[in-house]
Amino acid sequence: MPQRLRLPVAVVAAIVVAEAAVLLLRPKERYPVVEADVRAYFSDAELDRAVQFRTGQLWLYGGRTVVELGILILAVRYAPRAGRRPVLTGAAAAAAITLATTAAALPLRAASRERAKHVGLVTQSWGGWAADTAKSTAIGAGLAAGGGALLVVGMRRFGRDWWAPGAAAVAGFAVLFSYLGPVLLDPVFNRFTPLPAGAARDDVLELARKAGVEVGEVYEVDASRRTTAANAYVTGLGHTKRVVLYDTLLEDFTPAETRLVVAHELGHVKFNDVPGGLLFVALVAPLGMLVVARATERLTQPGTTAVPAAVLSLALATPALTLISNQLSRAIERRADDFALRMTDEPDAMVGFERRITLQNVGDPDPPGWQQLLMGTHPTTMERIGQALGATRRSGSPDGSPGGA
Repeated sequence: MPQRLRLPVAVVAAIVVAEAAVLLLRPKERYPVVEADVRAYFSDAELDRAVQFRTGQLWLYGGRTVVELGILILAVRYAPRAGRRPVLTGAAAAAAITLATTAAALPLRAASRERAKHVGLVTQSWGGWAADTAKSTAIGAGLAAGGGALLVVGMRRFGRDWWAPGAAAVAGFAVLFSYLGPVLLDPVFNRFTPLPAGAARDDVLELARKAGVEVGEVYEVDASRRTTAANAYVTGLGHTKRVVLYDTLLEDFTPAETRLVVAHELGHVKFNDVPGGLLFVALVAPLGMLVVARATERLTQPGTTAVPAAVLSLALATPALTLISNQLSRAIERRADDFALRMTDEPDAMVGFERRITLQNVGDPDPPGWQQLLMGTHPTTMERIGQALGATRRSGSPDGSPGGA
């Protein structure tokens, strides 16, 4: 095959395989959805506030992306020579890129945080934010250095075929991060305490029993010292699984709404959604890394370390694959919502939760289609309300409309 065709052919093949993986792994079920008018649940003032806030945040996100890509392009242009210690050079280059992109984008991140603080989403002090940023940057730079060193070792050992062991490394890292990240990294940033005996703990354990999910412990995490956002998640393997609830969820939402969120997360465990996501990574990683390898060959200047070119190539390839994987993510989230509705039989609680969490997060309940297509990992608020209303009709309960907002 002519060299000029290797990259475009690899790109097309990677896209085809990723789409095929989505078709293979996505849930096949269809759920009844009632089309709902957004203005039956949100006032014009609430909608305008959300659009204004989210549009500004989107522009800042776009600005950060441009700045970070600019740093990567400069890193490729001025890549250091491999020298007599190429592995050390590669590790240093990867760590330096992480530090440089973080520093360059810091003003835009601070602006985004200030806007979030202004609308009540952020509760953490600037000092706390700076400490968290320093810790996450240090961890990121350390991981990048390790990745850069492994990349150079792989290139020297396997030559142009380094993408194959690279794909295995990507899949392996995804597994480690998914299962060990919450255990090893989350405690660096948060404090976890066992949820005391009481109604909330009893609800969680009863839902887990009903779902057939073995749970070892229930924890509360101090999310409120950073944010007003609310969530829950399940981590761990086998009998070590633990359910983690944000303290904001326990404090700001009704028991019925909390049960719904927990049931949703248990649904992800019930349907093995994390292993399914890891299988998707394993399926797309080989051709994805082949694209990265071919692009790296084109971008690397003779005599210099290939690490900056590989990082830039990965940064360009990842959004395209993420766009495809989001299709799978949205389908999985719809199934988890359906599971939660069936487990709790409280569709009105889902309607109430979606309205309340959207207002609390200053979210757009019905974003433009292009935005949902490009960035949506979950169904929109109105899609989820529509699914709850569909479940309401299915169960014969009263209509979940709040009668205007």
